[in-house]
Amino acid sequence: MALPPWAPVKAKKPELTLRVRAMRYLARREHSRAELQAKLSPHVQEGEDLDEVLDDLEKRNWLSDARAAAQLVEIKRGRFGTQRIAHELRMKGIDENLIDEALPQLKATELDAAREVWQRKFASLPRDAKAKARQIRFLQSRGFSVEVILKVLKSAAAGIDDEG
Repeated sequence: MALPPWAPVKAKKPELTLRVRAMRYLARREHSRAELQAKLSPHVQEGEDLDEVLDDLEKRNWLSDARAAAQLVEIKRGRFGTQRIAHELRMKGIDENLIDEALPQLKATELDAAREVWQRKFASLPRDAKAKARQIRFLQSRGFSVEVILKVLKSAAAGIDDEG
């Protein structure tokens, strides 16, 4: 059956090369090499070399694990703790050396970040043990250490006692 003359003709889109796909991904945000490799591997056509494309992007400094790690840390640092951010960096294939470089900076601001997250979510001290456990679990799920969480709750309690 032939299509009527007024029916729109759908042109088949040409297949994108790995380089074009990579550039589109990198235009949106920084990616680690492992992350970009995982995204591009299903699109490898015969005769294309994914490692060669990634090597060229790194050589031109368009692909950088260090920049990807720095961007992720900057985005997540206000809402998540050191443990969660380090885990996300590992999941994105960031080298352990780069993660180790970012940890001291994260630990220095972790208490302030935990206070901010606690303040936004709860803003008041727990009334009983059940509420306290819920607040602790929430902050742990955000990647804050128990030590930091207890400091946040103690400082909040001290702040309430000082005002009263």
